[in-house]
Amino acid sequence: MLRRVRSFPIALLLVPLIATTLALGTFTFRGPQPTAAAAGVPSCGGTATPVSAAATTPQAATPASPDTSKLQTVTDVPLSGNADRFDYQSFDPQSGRLYIAHMKSGQLIVFDVASKTIIKTIDGLPGVTGVLAVPDLGMIYASVTGSHEVVAIDANSLEITAHIGSIDFPDGLDYSPETQQVYVSDEHGGDELVIDARQNSVVTTIDVGGEAGNTHYDAATGCIVVAAQDADQLAIIDPQSNSVASQIDLGDGCQAPHGFLIDAATHLAYVSCEKNAALLTVDLDSGSILDTTTVGDTPDVLALDPGLHRLYVAAESGTVSVFDTTAETPSAIEQFETPHAHSVAVDPATHLVYFPLENVDGKPVLRVMAPA
Repeated sequence: MLRRVRSFPIALLLVPLIATTLALGTFTFRGPQPTAAAAGVPSCGGTATPVSAAATTPQAATPASPDTSKLQTVTDVPLSGNADRFDYQSFDPQSGRLYIAHMKSGQLIVFDVASKTIIKTIDGLPGVTGVLAVPDLGMIYASVTGSHEVVAIDANSLEITAHIGSIDFPDGLDYSPETQQVYVSDEHGGDELVIDARQNSVVTTIDVGGEAGNTHYDAATGCIVVAAQDADQLAIIDPQSNSVASQIDLGDGCQAPHGFLIDAATHLAYVSCEKNAALLTVDLDSGSILDTTTVGDTPDVLALDPGLHRLYVAAESGTVSVFDTTAETPSAIEQFETPHAHSVAVDPATHLVYFPLENVDGKPVLRVMAPA
């Protein structure tokens, strides 16, 4: 810091500066430099910046005016297994197959969406929860809670090729194409299991700071995002170092974040909060919460139709909330009740929406719905 000197000729002050400048070369004046903008999800592999987002006050979802996009039932397709609980689904657009975890029956159902028929039911998966199709590898991965492991299934033969674990309660999972690793939430253990998909072997486990809910790959940054549900945060994992790079604090407006998804086009995350029936819209670039609205009790699985800009939030209560995501904050289109409709998947090509229902007239069915 320069101190001002009274009655000292300014020219004499400039002489040393000019001499130094001539000796070193070009002199560039550097005034106050702009500080970097607060980052949300960092670019993985680089330097992370922790962020904190203040929650907004929840507002009741007000349905928009009547809309031709409201869902209508197309058909109910009988499914295999008992009339008991389903969990996650994974849609593979390349093969047109929908993989459905029939949790309580211990089965993975392989469903062809074009013919609306079951291709195969894979048994021997007690308590199967999460399922993930990885077309790049020709593999399917399933979280098997009953045997505390993840199984790898060949997408062509539909045979189990590897048992990977152990893990206390494997749940949501996703894939990092850059590192060819699969990330699996341990809901009870509070860790993230990392699997080398080339060898189908465990790489490491990562402490995410709380019970791990769903897991998603962020295509914009290459990071893995995990819902740390008892910390009310999103934990950001750098797949290059397999460490938590930062966290986004969801605040008091989100109690027990579990299900969420990332809209790749807008880089927004839609996060469902189990304990207070809230849906948060989070700007992943800044880490700020843009909107908080209400959904059905105990929201679970979300699905996005990017072509129609439709967000579906399915709750354990059987309440399905449908939102228009055209604007920065979602607007409600409709809300309806369907018993046991807590799992939802979308085919973005046909815009058909799939709900596996555990008990319709005593039998499990796959309810296929479409915007009218």
